[in-house]
Amino acid sequence: MPYKLLEDIAIADIAFEATGKTMEEVFESCAIAFSDISANVKKIQSKIKKEIKLSAGMIEDLLYNFLSELIYLKDAEQLLFAKYEVKIKQTKNYELVVTAYGQNLNEIKKELKDDVKAVTMHMFEIKQTEKGWRAQVILDI
Repeated sequence: MPYKLLEDIAIADIAFEATGKTMEEVFESCAIAFSDISANVKKIQSKIKKEIKLSAGMIEDLLYNFLSELIYLKDAEQLLFAKYEVKIKQTKNYELVVTAYGQNLNEIKKELKDDVKAVTMHMFEIKQTEKGWRAQVILDI
């Protein structure tokens, strides 16, 4: 499993730790964690394809903005995704291009779990480790 819930970190929120061998993999792991917290990710079909493009000066900001965008797409466009193809390029800034595959929330109402409202900055981090990359995120529900 590319992520695990951290039950002792937050009481009213949901915390998770995600890992990956590359920056791209840790972003995918964070996105899957978000999706699985929001709904039964195994029941989300790849009916809709959405491209997400973001940039930021720091990798932390890029991950925060990416997760915030997923929340926005859930709330504003009623979309949840189960599969993510992430590409990150570092030039002057970090450039993120994600192709996400998912479904409209109305089609999976029975599978919905927690309604994520926001990403918090409390204990938020992403860093390179000896084994690859690790992120810790707390989501406000």
